[in-house]
Amino acid sequence: MADTPDTWRATHAPSQLLGKTEGLLRAIGNTPLVEIPLIAEVSSTTRLFAKLEGCNPGGSIKDRPVARMLTQAVTAGHFQGGRRLLDSSSGNAGIAYAMLGAASGVPVTLVVPANASKERLQRIRAHGAELILTDAVEGYDFALREVKRIAAENPERYWHCDQYANDDNWRAHYETTAVEILEQTSQRVGCRPDAFVAGVGTGGTITGVGRRLRAGGSEVHIACVIPETFPGIEGLKPLSDPNDIVPAILDESVIDERMGVTSDQAAAMCRRLAKLGLFVGPSAGGYVHAAMELASSGKYRHIITVLSDTGERYGSTGLWASVES
Repeated sequence: MADTPDTWRATHAPSQLLGKTEGLLRAIGNTPLVEIPLIAEVSSTTRLFAKLEGCNPGGSIKDRPVARMLTQAVTAGHFQGGRRLLDSSSGNAGIAYAMLGAASGVPVTLVVPANASKERLQRIRAHGAELILTDAVEGYDFALREVKRIAAENPERYWHCDQYANDDNWRAHYETTAVEILEQTSQRVGCRPDAFVAGVGTGGTITGVGRRLRAGGSEVHIACVIPETFPGIEGLKPLSDPNDIVPAILDESVIDERMGVTSDQAAAMCRRLAKLGLFVGPSAGGYVHAAMELASSGKYRHIITVLSDTGERYGSTGLWASVES
């Protein structure tokens, strides 16, 4: 039996970190499972549920892996001598790093593409993290290459967390997100889900949840949302070009189906979800759009996805422009 989120923190978080950040750490996870009634438009036999990850204190699902990666790094002594945590992020993980770094006294430097939403950059700065912005035209993979260059040239100044290759990333989802999905689905419908929809940012969510849902030989269909290369969906990698960087922790063997979703389709779904009281970001819109396509096949009774973050951090991107009065 895997640890629950609370028992994992009690077991693994070092005492010196718990004393400073216990309240924040205990607020991460145990997010609500909400039902999305839009599914009835395409199937009368399918129910769609989603984890409301904007309820985490950092406002996104990224709080989960960052909390685990940071606590493990503190335990390993990676910040001795005043070394700074260094990583690249499109925004949500950056917020989690900055938030937990500020609470724990760990200095944080983040390499972020300059086209990350203004709201995300403002929050990262508010927590006191150092920002290095890369050219938006160069894309997110350029930021990944830049952070590796900085880490290699300054080993005494930085510890590179590297969420794309850090196994504590996917393990956080294996031991918390997936456990909650199984428990909450069982409570709501009396059985396990038979399909799961997510995408690839670092690969942590789909790898960790996918592996846990498949544990014990369970059959579950796992669909991966793939955005177009441009303009794309913020936070998701297209993985359609041979030159795209594939995250080292991504376990592609858990993926049964790749579903293309455009930024326009994701945005349109975000606006529909807002009318139901669910104010979420574009990746969540993309996931729900794909889940509805999956449901239209009539093959699945219970589909699960994640609403990765909140809609508040996308006002400056134009996501909500069409609903303004």
